[in-house]
Amino acid sequence: MVLSAALELVDAEGLEALTMRRLGQKLGRDPMSLYRYAESRSALLDGLTEVVLGQLAVPQGQEWQATLRGVAHDLRMLALQHPNIVPLLVTRPLSTPLGLRPPGSVRPLEQILALLIDAGFTPVDALHVYRAYYAFLNGHLLNELQELVVDPDENEAVLRLGLYHLPAREFPWLRALAPALADYDGARELDEGLGILLSGLAARLTPKDG
Repeated sequence: MVLSAALELVDAEGLEALTMRRLGQKLGRDPMSLYRYAESRSALLDGLTEVVLGQLAVPQGQEWQATLRGVAHDLRMLALQHPNIVPLLVTRPLSTPLGLRPPGSVRPLEQILALLIDAGFTPVDALHVYRAYYAFLNGHLLNELQELVVDPDENEAVLRLGLYHLPAREFPWLRALAPALADYDGARELDEGLGILLSGLAARLTPKDG
């Protein structure tokens, strides 16, 4: 209940709104009573990471590239549902050693490693694949969430994106690419990037059985 309320608060008002006092107000409780559920705001942030990543399932026993594509799209949908959490998912692991993170936030790593090793990758190569995969996903999610438009109803791409604020002589390529930028499709871009990444990894790090 406490973490669910914390997630609702962050979804509505952003990470900066998450304090024990504000959460206590939302729940109608004395903020001091919340320390029974989380010893600090840092623990709340870890809990939110676990709640969101706990919704991510990594099926085993299936073709590895198809599975990683599916997981990527599932993570993208979670990010779109909880955009204020995305910076936390990307940066929170940097503040906590791997073994001290909540188990639910580390489980996708274990499951992806198991999937890749079962597909024939050596454990070390599986770790390389995982690192490249998540680096790409994190970058994609942050990039997609920054693709905001000034006026979604405007037909002219330069006007939609507000690019007329940028001096044309200093930013010629951004102005020239306005139609492509305005036509951004997150799911399609994700698939394009995954195709490049996974085919490259498969070619360089060939599973032992393949």
